[in-house]
Amino acid sequence: MPEAVGTVDRRDVALGRLTSGEVAAQPILLVPLGSTEQHGPHLPLDTDTRIAAAVAHAVAADPAPPLVRGQVLVAPALPFGSSGEHGGFAGTLSIGAETTEAMLVELVRSATEPGGGPFVAVLILNGHGGNAAAVVAAVSRLVAEGRRVAAWAPSLPRADAHAGFTETSLALHLFGDLVRAERMEAGATSPVTELMPQLRAGGVAAVSPNGVLGDPSGANASEGAALFAHMVLDAHGALAELLDTLGS
Repeated sequence: MPEAVGTVDRRDVALGRLTSGEVAAQPILLVPLGSTEQHGPHLPLDTDTRIAAAVAHAVAADPAPPLVRGQVLVAPALPFGSSGEHGGFAGTLSIGAETTEAMLVELVRSATEPGGGPFVAVLILNGHGGNAAAVVAAVSRLVAEGRRVAAWAPSLPRADAHAGFTETSLALHLFGDLVRAERMEAGATSPVTELMPQLRAGGVAAVSPNGVLGDPSGANASEGAALFAHMVLDAHGALAELLDTLGS
């Protein structure tokens, strides 16, 4: 992972770079959750992880008051999740929903145990739709234990599903050097609701031989920057909601 994305400096908000003594008192932890899975012929396998981490670092670098920089830290991004729907494509690594849920539960328990982190709250930033069920289940279990934890996932208007215009534009903005622009090609462009029966039965390969759900044609970094700004603002809102629970 690069030290910075655009103008975001990661050095003093990245948990992994700090010593134990440098962790601020009563910090909040952001946990980027991604995947390692095919993203068509033109995007890297760690696309989801990179996007989730970029959002997390942007939020941590400029937290809204009353938080100040250093009180919000970013955990090393989790690069594996539930990606079974992308099976059959080289490079896809999936640990399944059950293991993803267990990983999140144990991580948040460790982060919030007295004498552990001790982080006062954890926000999971999920960059892969296939992780959604595991994230919901993990957060539900942790909240029932009395832990301050919440989850965020991108919600973009008119976004296509996978490795299409939306994701490719984000990639061009955040890590354009890794985008194989000459290999861009459309995949299955029907609405996901129409494709869902086949997706459930046979995964992405059943509906899109190249692994793309959408059309990356016309994707550009300027659109990616606008999409990213929307995501960061939305994630700031999720952090503010989590912060509100600390006073209840």
